[in-house]
Amino acid sequence: MVIPLFKVFMSPSIDEPLLKVLHSGYIGQGQKVEEFEIMLKTYFGKDYIVTVNSGTSGLHLVLYMYKKKLGLDNNSEVLTTPLSCFATNAPILTNDLKIKWVDIDPGNLNIDLDDLARKITPNTKIITFVHWGGYPIDEDKLNKICNDTEKMYGFRPVVIEDGAHALGSEYDGRKLGNQGNIIMYSLQAIKHVTSIDGGIVIFQNKEDYQRAKLMRWYGISREEDRTDMRCELNIKEAGFKFHMNDVNAVIGMENFKNLDKIVAIHRENAKYYDDNLADVGGIILLERNPLCNSSFWLYTMLVENRPGFMRAMKERGIMVSRVHERNDIHTAVKEFRVHLPSLDRVHQSMICIPVGWWVTKEDREYIVKSIKEGW
Repeated sequence: MVIPLFKVFMSPSIDEPLLKVLHSGYIGQGQKVEEFEIMLKTYFGKDYIVTVNSGTSGLHLVLYMYKKKLGLDNNSEVLTTPLSCFATNAPILTNDLKIKWVDIDPGNLNIDLDDLARKITPNTKIITFVHWGGYPIDEDKLNKICNDTEKMYGFRPVVIEDGAHALGSEYDGRKLGNQGNIIMYSLQAIKHVTSIDGGIVIFQNKEDYQRAKLMRWYGISREEDRTDMRCELNIKEAGFKFHMNDVNAVIGMENFKNLDKIVAIHRENAKYYDDNLADVGGIILLERNPLCNSSFWLYTMLVENRPGFMRAMKERGIMVSRVHERNDIHTAVKEFRVHLPSLDRVHQSMICIPVGWWVTKEDREYIVKSIKEGW
C-alpha cells in the first residue's frame, strides 16, 4: 500500500463534452474558453477574469504588463517569498526585474509581513507571494502595510498574489481575489482542479482586463470587426501566446464543477490531523487563524529529525515531501542572497503529508497511527 502525496482528479463527466470538442473542428481559443471564464466569474464574483495556458504564464503576463505600466527598468526590485515553487519567482527574472527576498513567517510559512514592512522602500513598486499550501496571508495586515507605504512614499505597491496552492481558499469569508489585489490561480495537473495545464488571473479593473486579453494572444483582439476573418486589423503592442484553448477549457469546466466537494474533503482531512496530531511529541503544527479558511492543497507541519521521519513514512507506505525547495539557494538567483533566519530554521524541519480528496478515513487514521508510532 502506498498513500500518494498527490493525485490527479479527473471528473467522470469529461468524456462526452471533451469528445465533442475534439471532433468539432475547432480546438483553439473559442466558445469553451468563453464559457469557462463565465463560470469562473460567477464562482469568484468578479468580472475581470482571464484564463491562460499556465499559472506561470499568468504571472509572467502580469509582471510584463506592470513593468510597462509603472515604467520600471531592469534595476527595479520585486519583494517576494523564497519559499514557493520556482514558478513564483522565475517570471520576475524573465521580465528582467530584480528579486528582493523577504523572510517567511515560521507560524504559517507564508511571507513574513513584518519583514516585508521593514524591507519596503520608496522604490518598492511590486510585491508578490504565495499562499503556502492554500493558507491565506493576513490580508488585513497586508492592506495596512500598503496603505502605510502609500502615506509614507506617495505610492501604493502593486500586489500580485500567487494562488497556485489556494483555489477555494477564503479570507474573512470571501474567496481570495476579492481583497483588491491581482491573483493568479493554477490549473496544473496536481492542483485541486486541473485543465491538464492552465491558469486563471483575476484583475481588479477593466483596463488591465482588456489589455491582458490582448496580450495573451500576440496583441490581437478577437473581438474586432474584421473585413477578413483570418487577418487582424492592427496590432498596437506585441504580446504572447499565453491563451487557453477549448480542449483545456472543457476539461477545466467539468473538473471545476467538483471543486467544492474536493476542497471539503481536503479540509476535513486537515481538521482530522489538527485534532489528532496536536499533542504528538516531535511535531509542531502550523497556525490556524479563524479568518483564514485554507483549501489545504498541502498539509505541512514541522518535525524533529526529518530524515528519520521521511524514512519511517516511506517504510510504512506513506509519501511525504517538502514539496518545494527554497528558491534562494539556486545559482540563477545567487546575486540576491540575504540572511533569512526564519527560513533557515524552518526549512530543516518542514514536511507535508497526504491530505487530498483521495485520502480516505482509513488512510488518515493509518497515517496518524504511523506518525504516533515514532520515527
